[in-house]
This record gives sequence, C-alpha cells and structure tokens, in this order.
Amino acid sequence: MQVQFSIAEEPDAYAAEKGRMLFAGETLFVKGVVAMDGLPPADRMEVCFAGRSNVGKSTLINALTGTKALARASNTPGRTQEINYFTAADDHYLVDLPGYGYANAPLPVVEKWQRLLKQYLSGRQTLRRAFVLIDARHGVKKVDDEIMSLLDSSAVTFQCVLTKADKVKEAERQKVLDQVRGALAKHPAAYPEIVVTSSEKGWGIPTLRAIIATLE
Repeated sequence: MQVQFSIAEEPDAYAAEKGRMLFAGETLFVKGVVAMDGLPPADRMEVCFAGRSNVGKSTLINALTGTKALARASNTPGRTQEINYFTAADDHYLVDLPGYGYANAPLPVVEKWQRLLKQYLSGRQTLRRAFVLIDARHGVKKVDDEIMSLLDSSAVTFQCVLTKADKVKEAERQKVLDQVRGALAKHPAAYPEIVVTSSEKGWGIPTLRAIIATLE
C-alpha cells in the first residue's frame, strides 16, 4: 500500500504545551563543527535540519526558538559551512547542517561538506530525526532527492518540512505538495507526514515544536 504523506495536523493540547516548554527557555549556540572529532558529547537527543541554500533554514530555526538571529540568515546562500549545534532546554540538540546546492562553491569545499555530512548522518547514534526543508515555490529538486537517498542509506528517518508556504497561492501549493509526495514515495526513510510552514506568518511552527518535543 502506498504511503499517502498527509499534512501534519495541529498538535493536541499536551503536545503543544510540551513543544512550547521545550523552546520556552534560552536556546544557546554550542559550537560549529568541521570534523567528526569536533562533535559535542552524544549525551542527549538531537534533530537535524537539512535543506538547499536559500530554502529558509536559518529563518525556520530562528522561528522555532523565538530568537531573531540565533541561526545566521545570510544573503549569500551556502554561507554556513559547518554543522552548527544549538541547545534546546537541557535535553535536546538542534543541529543546523550545511546548506547544499551551492553552485558557486569550489568543488573541494563541496566534497568536504558532503563527506562530513555522510559521516555525521551514519555515525550519530543520538540523532532521532532529520527534517528536510523543501521550498514551497520550487518543490523537490535533484539535490533534495540526493540528500533523501543519503538519509535512506544512513537509516535516518526524515520528515519533509515545506517552507515559505505563504509565498504561493493555495492552488499552486497543492501542485507542489503532489510533486513532493511523489518524490517522498521513493524513499523508505521518509516519515509519512509533511509539515507545512511559514516562518514569516508562524504557520506550522507550534506543530514542528510539538513533533520535536514528543520524539522518543
């Protein structure tokens, strides 16, 4: 039976409160990592965020944490070249992975990022879920499909988060969602719910907080 990939519903009161509490306190930057031996101790649950350059990843992390400049949003796509660790409460790490699809980056730099990404995804036992961000204006591109295949081979469950949903009209958004669903159906590691968000409007932010807070 084919997975339907429904839209994640708003959380119930318990999950919403758990999500609110997880992000109610101060969220701190821990460190930027350029090699596996620089990772912080694997002493708590972590989730990671992956996405093409300019997909709105930094803005989404800032919206989740209620902090305007926690993750550096940049006008230059691909500026973040490190695995950036942030704390959420005392028992979670939020991990901002390097943006991919960086057409202007030198090939050796791209290869180094890809190597580090593969090592991280396959070797981090405390990683509970990856969130793959897809721009609602563009849908799944080839580079997105490649990162999803990497997550498949690393046996890391990933969930699709549609960003910038307010930038497209409802009819166009439905077309993009159909394309995204078709792409996700090819990936065994894909979680069967899509989170539709707008960092600017606040759409889907409580839902995503609740999902993170209730992961086992």
